[in-house]
Amino acid sequence: MKVLAVARYLGAEVLRSQRYLMPLLLHAAALAVLFGGDPGPPPVPWIASALVAYPVAAWFALVVAHVEDPVRRTLTASAAGGWAPVAAATLLVALAGDAVLVALSVLWPVLLGGYPYPARTLLLGVVAHTAAVSAGTAVGLLCARPVVARIGRSVLLVVTVVVVTAVQPWLPPVGTAVRALSSAAGPPVFGAVLGLALACGAAALAWWVDRSR
Repeated sequence: MKVLAVARYLGAEVLRSQRYLMPLLLHAAALAVLFGGDPGPPPVPWIASALVAYPVAAWFALVVAHVEDPVRRTLTASAAGGWAPVAAATLLVALAGDAVLVALSVLWPVLLGGYPYPARTLLLGVVAHTAAVSAGTAVGLLCARPVVARIGRSVLLVVTVVVVTAVQPWLPPVGTAVRALSSAAGPPVFGAVLGLALACGAAALAWWVDRSR
C-alpha cells in the first residue's frame, strides 16, 4: 500500500535525522527520576509518567511532520499519488513513536519495581497512557507543517496548548486519564478513543491544508 510505503520512508527519514533522540532521551530521563527508588504501588507511578508522555508525544509528532522540507514533502506527495498518503503516513509514524512511549512508561515500573501489577492494572496503565500520547500527537500535528509552517511558531503553540490543557483534570483525554489513574478507576477507554480520533482529525486537517494550496 502507498501509505505503508510512505510511512516506511518517513520513518527511515526520522531515524536518519536522529531528531527523535531528544524527546526519547528526555522521556527516558524523566522515567528514571520518577521510577527511581520506591515509586509507590500501582497505578500511582503512572500519573506523572502519563503527564510527561503527553508533551513528549507532541514533540515527536513535530519531529515527524517537519522531517521533510516543503519541497521534499511536495515530491513525496507526487510520488505517492496525492497528499492523503502523506498525511496518513505521518500519523502512522507518530503513532508508532507513541507506542514506544507507552511501552516504556508502562513496563518500566513493572520490570524494575517491587510491586505486583495485575492484568487489570496493566490495562489501566496502557489505556491511560494511550489517551495521553494520542492527545499529544493530535496537538503536535495540529501545530506542525502544513498547518503551521514555521517550526518556531509550532514549538510555541505546542508548549502553550500542553501547559493549558495538562493542568485541567476535567478535560479529556489527558485530564480524565490522569484522574482515572489517581482514583484507580476503570480504564479511560473514552479518553483513548477520543485521543486517537483527535489525532486522526489533525492528520485530516493537514491533508486538507496541503490539498487546498
